[in-house]
Amino acid sequence: MDSTSRLAQVRARLDLPLARRASGLLEGRHRSILKGHGQDFDDLSLYTPGDDVGDIDWKSSARAGIPVIRRFARQSNLNLVIVADTGRNMAALAAGGEEKSEVAVFMASLVAYLARDRGDRVALVAGDSERLLQRPPRSSTQELELMLHVLAGAYDIDAPPSDLNRPLERAMNAFTRRSLMMIITDEARPEPGHEQLLRQLRVRHEVMVLAVADASALTLTAGATSKPVRDVDADLELPAFLQRRRGLQRSGEQVVRARRQMVADLLRRQQIHGMTATGSDHAVVQLVDLLGRQKRADR
Repeated sequence: MDSTSRLAQVRARLDLPLARRASGLLEGRHRSILKGHGQDFDDLSLYTPGDDVGDIDWKSSARAGIPVIRRFARQSNLNLVIVADTGRNMAALAAGGEEKSEVAVFMASLVAYLARDRGDRVALVAGDSERLLQRPPRSSTQELELMLHVLAGAYDIDAPPSDLNRPLERAMNAFTRRSLMMIITDEARPEPGHEQLLRQLRVRHEVMVLAVADASALTLTAGATSKPVRDVDADLELPAFLQRRRGLQRSGEQVVRARRQMVADLLRRQQIHGMTATGSDHAVVQLVDLLGRQKRADR
């Protein structure tokens, strides 16, 4: 097993003020997900003005002759589920030059790091067209490191094609308690074919999408420091005369904008917030912004 601590890598790259802000925003997710009562009945108490009348225990009140309410012990720990796309598309290059899988594992590590510090439990569901991986909710550093190691090992250029519906369906069926679902994929997803499952998942859970931006062969192969763009089938190397064609670049940018708009419209219809990171460093700020937007939307 790789001895590298992924949580330690996150800690080294996350400055304290930003970590505190992210943790505070994650605290807001507890309040939105755990609206209402906890799961466990605690005790009976006398009704006082301001208490929810729906909590009145009418049988106990009749026996006592005064209003009595039921108190519940609120569950303070949150299940956070990482739902990861492990298709071979994730082995291509991200916009920032890293492999998309590296950015995906970093985002998963960042989420796990913040959740662990809050005492929340983190679970994993990862998959593609042929494989499904699942790890149960855990909160210890050792268990989370193992989970991240399992996720990192699932990414490979020879992996099966992506099929986001499979991990989405497994996550929906495996977790009945309302949880925060973090879907990690690339910017081409989710697609219209995923919308039905997303709609069902959104009813049961709180859902966010963490996407990795694709590299462009026109930007990463241009200039003196050009290098091939790693794609899922073969490296992409554009001849210099094609790199200088502005019409080709504009056409490529139009396709990318249309694809991003399609994903944005889909997420808006399902009331799901998302982010798109170009690289690991970008992901930290983007996640904080995503949690902030989600918190404002809940007000």
